[in-house]
Amino acid sequence: MTRTFKPAALAAAAALGLSASAYAQSSVSAYGLIDMAAGQFQDAGAGDIKKAQSGGMSTSYLGFAGTEELGGGIKAKFALESFFLADTGAFGRFNGDTFWARAAWVGLAGDFGQTALGRTTNTYFVSTLLFNAFGDSFGYSPAIRQVLTPSSVHGGPAGSLAFLGDTGWSNSVLYSSPKWGGFSFNLQGALGEGNPGAVGASYGGNVLYFGGPFAATLAYQHVEHGVSGFTPAAQAVGFEAQDSWQIGGSFDATFAKFFGQYSVQETDAAADTKYTVWGLGVSVPIGAGKLLAQYGEGTSEFPTLERKSKTGTIGYDYNLSKRTDVYALYMNDKFTGLETGDTYAIGIRHKF
Repeated sequence: MTRTFKPAALAAAAALGLSASAYAQSSVSAYGLIDMAAGQFQDAGAGDIKKAQSGGMSTSYLGFAGTEELGGGIKAKFALESFFLADTGAFGRFNGDTFWARAAWVGLAGDFGQTALGRTTNTYFVSTLLFNAFGDSFGYSPAIRQVLTPSSVHGGPAGSLAFLGDTGWSNSVLYSSPKWGGFSFNLQGALGEGNPGAVGASYGGNVLYFGGPFAATLAYQHVEHGVSGFTPAAQAVGFEAQDSWQIGGSFDATFAKFFGQYSVQETDAAADTKYTVWGLGVSVPIGAGKLLAQYGEGTSEFPTLERKSKTGTIGYDYNLSKRTDVYALYMNDKFTGLETGDTYAIGIRHKF
């Protein structure tokens, strides 16, 4: 649900002696999401922690977006979106996160599609969240955890290999095409701009198809930025670039919706490494909610060893209304050489 502020714009126009009609086709909206859960949280090899946690099913955020009609079917658009931790009130996903980390862009839209310049959402991340049963859940989705944040979950020199580039790209240009018979595509590029640790420009994109009960995606990205404290030494030393590609699909059989995806990440560094992830999931409508289940397996291939991550999650998400849902779930997390982790959680998510 959004809140529009056309009356404020019209009042401002009147106060300045301007024509109200100049603002009639402009609007600004405020929106967001709050997600909180309580329970026992435990990754493989870590101790179990009983706590209240923000953003497990969906990362909590607050956003502002606006549109202005420019004539000739062209619109100017912008978005500013900030993550926050509802359990503490702090902004960001973690300490030191950028304030407008979710989005900070301005662009144009029309029959040609849409452009956005600034900090834009990573297209590889979009393909990943669309084709697994738990969507963009960084807390509980095996696909998101294993594809997007493997080293932060199972880090260390012999842990999972890292996905580089983050879920949002700064200093970027994004083009989104119109839809043709269910097909569309997105192209994205980010300039290194001489920042520390940036080797050069990064680029990527995805192709999406939504036609009837079947949907599919193909995504690719080449990253020359993003080496961080979560990056294993095998990838960071002599780092040059990481290339990732993914194929995913879903089929809605009415009684259930099935998901599948396969991802490969290859890193060119002093010691070349490879990381592959596959996952299967299902969403089954039951009453006013859905039974959700997803399993994923990731394999980190170092020059002299191999490590595996195996994660499965099952839960039920019940809609109290169009804007509010409650959920309960269990996640089992395994990693080579580590003790199994068990997570139990119940939560509530509200969109506004």
